[in-house]
Amino acid sequence: MARKLSLLVGLLFLAAFSTQAQGLGDKLELFGGYSYMHFDNSPSFSTNGWELSGQYKFSDWLGGVADFDGHYGSGASVHTFLFGPQVSWPARVSPFAHFLIGGAHFGAGPFSDSSFSMALGGGIDTEVVPHVYWRVIQGDYLQTNFFGTRQDNARLSTGIVVHF
Repeated sequence: MARKLSLLVGLLFLAAFSTQAQGLGDKLELFGGYSYMHFDNSPSFSTNGWELSGQYKFSDWLGGVADFDGHYGSGASVHTFLFGPQVSWPARVSPFAHFLIGGAHFGAGPFSDSSFSMALGGGIDTEVVPHVYWRVIQGDYLQTNFFGTRQDNARLSTGIVVHF
């Protein structure tokens, strides 16, 4: 598993530098990292997992985001797939905010459900080396509605962002 992850990160770096040479210049961003979610249920529980997102920047400050995650804990799993606009301040330390809508899937043993989902949040990216940023923090209010009950979840993420 660690070898596959190392290979993926290496390919992302190589692609970032070759894309820059082709003149696309920071139009695409890929994020991958660790994610924690407090799942608001009865009883509530905490989950750990991953988050991946891609952003196409229409301008320096406005982009469209596709966001996917998976969280696991207490015998349950939650996956979301969200899409929407993101605004950011283009700088060495770059705050951003987004509003994403899409769907979510919950599974626990023989029980599962899918629902509408939405996230409202933002965070801060900081440049580590050219074209590579560290997403110091991303915080989201993530709403789901499984089994006819609304859940008001909190999601926190951190990881690496590569600009292409």
